[in-house]
Amino acid sequence: MRYHKLKAGPEPGTYVMESALVTEHDILTMARQLARKRFAKGRSLANPSDVKAHLQTLYAHYEHEVFSILLLDNTYRVIGLHELFRGTISSAVVHPREVVKLALKHNAAAAILVHNHPSGNPEPSQVDVDLTRTLKNTLDLVAVQVVDHIVVGTEGCTSLAERGQI
Repeated sequence: MRYHKLKAGPEPGTYVMESALVTEHDILTMARQLARKRFAKGRSLANPSDVKAHLQTLYAHYEHEVFSILLLDNTYRVIGLHELFRGTISSAVVHPREVVKLALKHNAAAAILVHNHPSGNPEPSQVDVDLTRTLKNTLDLVAVQVVDHIVVGTEGCTSLAERGQI
């Protein structure tokens, strides 16, 4: 795999590459790099649609479930995006204790839960809804607000907060 370093271009939001030949794989890799950069420490999450789009770029390609947490400060600025658990093609075991430990370690005030569905369908299962409730109740005990749980698939993203399930 070739690595192409992007440099800031002359206009805001433009980039210049060191190499002229770019494959589809290179473009997808760069898109993931840019999406991850959107969750850099200190960034503000102003637009929920953009957050979902960046998460889809990062997680839709996995062939196994990954559970992550996007930790936020009290003004909803990013502290960090952390992949906590890796599962199989249809599930991932999530340990609430580890979620709480990470949130406290980084002094988070809020969190967005994230996981992908390798099937591509972002429809939350009952297990997903139950897990969200468990993590919300657990994190509430240590004053960390669960802002959302976003399920990512190749067909899009589903926000449990938008569905009133948080």
